[in-house]
Amino acid sequence: MKLSAFGEKFGASSGIQILMDDIGAALASGRDMIMMGGGNPAIIPEVEGLFKQRLAALSQQPDRLSQLLSSYDPPQGNSVLIEDLATLFRKQLGWQVTSKNIALTNGSQSGFFMLFNLFAGPCNDGTSRQIQLPLAPEYIGYADAGLGADFFTAAHPQIDELDQRQFKYRVQFDELKVGEQTGAICVSRPTNPTGNVITDEEIEHLDAIARANDVPLIIDGAYGVPFPGLIFTQATPFWNDNTIVCLSLSKLGLPSARTGIIVANEEVIQAVSRTNAIINLASGNFGAALTEDIVHSGEIIRLSNEVVKPYYEEQLAYTQKLLHEAMGQSIPWAMHKPEGTMFSWLWFKGLPINSQQLYERLKARDVIVVSGHHFFPGIKDDWQHRHECIRINYAAQSRERVAQGIRIIAEEVKRAYGE
Repeated sequence: MKLSAFGEKFGASSGIQILMDDIGAALASGRDMIMMGGGNPAIIPEVEGLFKQRLAALSQQPDRLSQLLSSYDPPQGNSVLIEDLATLFRKQLGWQVTSKNIALTNGSQSGFFMLFNLFAGPCNDGTSRQIQLPLAPEYIGYADAGLGADFFTAAHPQIDELDQRQFKYRVQFDELKVGEQTGAICVSRPTNPTGNVITDEEIEHLDAIARANDVPLIIDGAYGVPFPGLIFTQATPFWNDNTIVCLSLSKLGLPSARTGIIVANEEVIQAVSRTNAIINLASGNFGAALTEDIVHSGEIIRLSNEVVKPYYEEQLAYTQKLLHEAMGQSIPWAMHKPEGTMFSWLWFKGLPINSQQLYERLKARDVIVVSGHHFFPGIKDDWQHRHECIRINYAAQSRERVAQGIRIIAEEVKRAYGE
């Protein structure tokens, strides 16, 4: 085939494609795989039960069911859900937003593809702009979302080594290269893959830099507040007219509904809606249909704070205990301080093999993780640290399966160190 530049870029292999292919292939293989690699949320009985009830209720409402199955929503998204979200954000977070400040997309991945390419890449004035990531590692799905080459630039983090086999990444502001070549600044909070939550002070500093350079600050809150609320430390919700906050229904328990939420100024929402009309025609309305009632009532906040968040915190505590027992003291391992998300980010200092080779060894033993080297978009040098880390999902499997997976990971890591 003779492909265009677009075809060659997006038809080539990518980190996010490898991750999703591994998940699909493992599920289809019939092998008893321990799936600790993807971002699939946990199946929480109370949450699943609520959505089953909602589906059952919809099936008994012919008009609503017909609308769900047979009608397009506007390119901006379902107007009822958008209005209810605006009310929720005003009441719960104090954000001064209306329905004109919110758009829905077919999942966060689709939303970021549109946002990144609205602000970065080749420009009509002959210049080219980039997305500045304040630190890496960052979300694997960002890496190949740009239409142009050299799309991201990222700063190496400061690594603070802590007690109890923990460490934390912090923004090194003197490494940020924000200027005429910058289209937007983007940071996830909490961060996939590490569980890092950048501090309120770091957010305010980034906001000041963004405003000084007349570029937006994009905050990826797919795991954050107000829902699903997977933040286990202090973090103040942040939004203003120069900030674009991206949320999702996936980690609440609806990954297959593919519903992303963008909160921004009216100009950005208009641009996203027009782009969405071209790329998708309209956003799907399944997620809106399932969550309209709990958003309208505010129940989505209680569900997040009292059911979803505690479930993950319990799973995290169990996982930390398992890691300390399995890894022991003889090898130089550490985990990122767990401040949010559903992942543990493990660092093996001076790992004699690289993280991709460790991934292959684990895959051969029916344990799927993600090699850390995929999570460093915008880092141009071959930094050794990026080859010493892996990400594991501690919540998508039963406790017994997580324990089995961690035991196998520890065995392979110790074998790599020669134990």
